[in-house]
Amino acid sequence: MRADRMGRRAFLRAGAAAVGVVGASSLLTACGSGAAGPGPAPSTAPAAGGTLRAAFVGGGATETLNHLMGPTALDYVRARARHGALGAVDPSAPDGVRYDLLEGIDVSDDLTEYTLRLRPGLTFTDGSPLTVRDVVHSLAAPVTLGSLPFLKNAVSAFDLDAARVEGDLTAVLPARRPLVDGRLLLCQSNLVFREGTTAFTADMPTCGPFRMTAFDPGQGSTFVRHEGYAAPAGAQGPFLDGLELRSIADSTARAAALSGGQVDYADDLAPATARTLEGDGAVRITATEAPFVNQLSFTMNVAREPFGDPRVREAFKLAVDRQRIVDTVFFGRAEVGNDLPSVGFPSYAGDIAQRAFDPDRARALLAEAGVAGVAVTLTTGPEIPGMAETATVLVENLEAVGVNATLDQLPAGQLYADFPAYTQLQFAGGYNPPQPVLTAYLSTRAAGSPTTFGFDRPDIDELVTTARTSTDPAERDAAIAEAQRRTWAEGNTIIPVFKAAANAQTAAVQGITYAPFADFTGASVR
Repeated sequence: MRADRMGRRAFLRAGAAAVGVVGASSLLTACGSGAAGPGPAPSTAPAAGGTLRAAFVGGGATETLNHLMGPTALDYVRARARHGALGAVDPSAPDGVRYDLLEGIDVSDDLTEYTLRLRPGLTFTDGSPLTVRDVVHSLAAPVTLGSLPFLKNAVSAFDLDAARVEGDLTAVLPARRPLVDGRLLLCQSNLVFREGTTAFTADMPTCGPFRMTAFDPGQGSTFVRHEGYAAPAGAQGPFLDGLELRSIADSTARAAALSGGQVDYADDLAPATARTLEGDGAVRITATEAPFVNQLSFTMNVAREPFGDPRVREAFKLAVDRQRIVDTVFFGRAEVGNDLPSVGFPSYAGDIAQRAFDPDRARALLAEAGVAGVAVTLTTGPEIPGMAETATVLVENLEAVGVNATLDQLPAGQLYADFPAYTQLQFAGGYNPPQPVLTAYLSTRAAGSPTTFGFDRPDIDELVTTARTSTDPAERDAAIAEAQRRTWAEGNTIIPVFKAAANAQTAAVQGITYAPFADFTGASVR
């Protein structure tokens, strides 16, 4: 067996409790009360030691250590454990971000320069020092090494070739134009690795809270504490001696592994599975809260018939019974969506009227467009809990207004496996982790992003540019509000629901935070 691979048989034994969890109980009522927020670990430091075992939905045998190309939550959690983060988006923090490797980011008065200040004394797992040259290299990597589209936001906003490195701890990044949301871009999903890195391996030096010891795609990975890691001010950890991240695609199997003692934490359980665990006194259910909730979305490809016609797009939106999805798929533990991302973040257009469920109007619009009875295939997969079930309801809704709708459900981990092919689908299910309003648009809707699915609107792009670059706050607010209004009225994405991540853990586990996925830096097990 190679040194960077885990024993497959051992992982299969650990996750073998794939039997159903029995004993259904009442509606999950404790979700909100114990929600883990984005902030630092508890102020009282728990005792160090122990190994925490956590189960996630993974990408199967296609999993890779190249987090730049990994689309699943497990990909990011695994990468975040080993690679330090510049920071994390946190609307409650003074700058809208919570810093990690960075001490802070200063912005010039004219919004054209961002000065990154690295915390002193940081090291890689081999003892070598971390410098801002590593940071600049890592920021450029989504373009130089290739990545998923949303990771290219920071690169496109800054002229990294013109970055000025001032010693080991300071770098000045020129913005390509005045930029108001640069801190959000820099602290959203940007991890740091050594300058010159071109490939990601299990034994590469890393600067995060843990050091990887083994990786087996589709099975899991193991880590030990990085003794040279120092938590930022106001935070603590790492406390764990070891961390095991296991890939268990099925929600019932994750819950069974938790109940059976094979794992200590089960990430993002299906709503029905979480209900069955509520009566287990040894298990605590927590849920993320807005804005740290995932959007489920269904995007119509404007380049494919019949979605070039805005009447058809409007009909599909009106056909969706959003409240039914909340009630029957999520048992009330979700929020009705209004076809706009970023609920709960500043600048979200909450004053736009909720789109109605109006099947009669949907039928009329389809008849007016001359496409009554049109055949449409919705491609989706169980990438996160509730996604496939939501797609099923949506297809039923479309059939009820006369659409010849077919559901093509792929196996877990396959929906995004061929990303270029995904972006060519006629009608595609998907999900997005929580993002601020402007970065959500940039990563999915702006011209040049493949996930626009043919929705090319220079007028909206220009409004977003104004919202990001104007030095006049009133002008910025008006621009982002109008951009959202036009997207709501004419866009090609149905966002019927926002779902919290319902996570389960044993009573011995504490200190897991979310940014926006599970972060084990401050976690401990008693």
